[in-house]
Amino acid sequence: MAGHSTYQPQNAIAKWLERRLPIISMMHGQAVAFPTPRNLNYFWTFGAIAMFMLITMILTGIVLVMHYTPHTSLAFNSVEHIMRDVNYGWLIRNLHQNGASLFFIAVYMHILRGLYFGSYKEPREVLWILGVLIFLLMMATAFMGYVLPWGQMSFWGATVITNLFSAFPIVGDPVVSWLWGGFSVDNPTLNRFFALHYLLPFMILGVVVLHIWALHVSGNGNPTGVEVKSEQDTLPFHPYYTIKDLFAVAVFFIFFLIFVFYMPMFFNHPDNNIEANPLVTPAHIVPEWYFLPFYAILRAVPDKLGGVLAMFGAIAVMFILPWLDTSKIRSMTYRPIAKVFFWLFVVACVALGYLGAAPAEGLYVVFSRIFMAIYFGYFVFLFVIGLVEKPKPLPNSITESVLS
Repeated sequence: MAGHSTYQPQNAIAKWLERRLPIISMMHGQAVAFPTPRNLNYFWTFGAIAMFMLITMILTGIVLVMHYTPHTSLAFNSVEHIMRDVNYGWLIRNLHQNGASLFFIAVYMHILRGLYFGSYKEPREVLWILGVLIFLLMMATAFMGYVLPWGQMSFWGATVITNLFSAFPIVGDPVVSWLWGGFSVDNPTLNRFFALHYLLPFMILGVVVLHIWALHVSGNGNPTGVEVKSEQDTLPFHPYYTIKDLFAVAVFFIFFLIFVFYMPMFFNHPDNNIEANPLVTPAHIVPEWYFLPFYAILRAVPDKLGGVLAMFGAIAVMFILPWLDTSKIRSMTYRPIAKVFFWLFVVACVALGYLGAAPAEGLYVVFSRIFMAIYFGYFVFLFVIGLVEKPKPLPNSITESVLS
């Protein structure tokens, strides 16, 4: 699917390199001449935004580890040292801690776009699976990063979440002991999480490279879900989509900087500004907002093992989504019944996010179970609806849909 490169080396050094390692012509074919559907809207820019946020997180993280001390008696104070004493440390830390939330916003929008426009359907199954794997690695990285400031929510969040693995018979307790490095969350835990938090972003970057490679093999989807049929259906990636992506990144960056400079603690729980104390349990333990829908599912099931399986199942079901959706039509634009269930699914996700931050009692639990049923029911409905739904007529080509 990569475009035919028209690159011609213009000087002796470029010609010498092209004969021995044609990397410039390869990049030209993949990133400049790459044929891209001409009808992509701004929802397709969230992939570039997510890539920008990943690079931001890696660069700011590298600077932060130069000043951070992964020890239970020093970690909290080292974060305070970064904020107060390191030149522009406050800026680097605010970029990093708010960047995690903005990164998840971009990725959630990227996922919802893929769900709505059927980007997981054949021949893009591997592309989708790699994307879900990136999401899993992101969640693991973010969880471990949340522990590093060693505040109250860091400590107790780590205690609650790592304890979940003990629900699994036989292997559960050894896994928890390995994560802790002892009999409770303590200094070995912090060291393990620090090492993994530093390593995993580079693993994410590696999977992102595979994700982009898979995209360039199968080609972009598009809002109509109709495959490219001629050169008229496409535009070269540069300058049309590079400019569009850069504009979207710039707008998103302004939104990002509003949080960094004016609301740096907006996503941060107040209790995490208190140093961790194993003897004082917070009144209400709440994970970061991007985990809340899955946390609500966990608490909606009365059985501990059942809750853990439901929580992991909420992500695992994404891996098999390409085979659960039986419709031959990709885009929800032309699927009136499926579109209704998609928006119900979005409402359920938002509602579970709200309920995950609420106390696990009374009507909060009841509504958590209702919206959990809608969440999982969506994937069942996709299987059934695809067999009986009568879609709207598709355009004959991408060009026809654009010109109409």
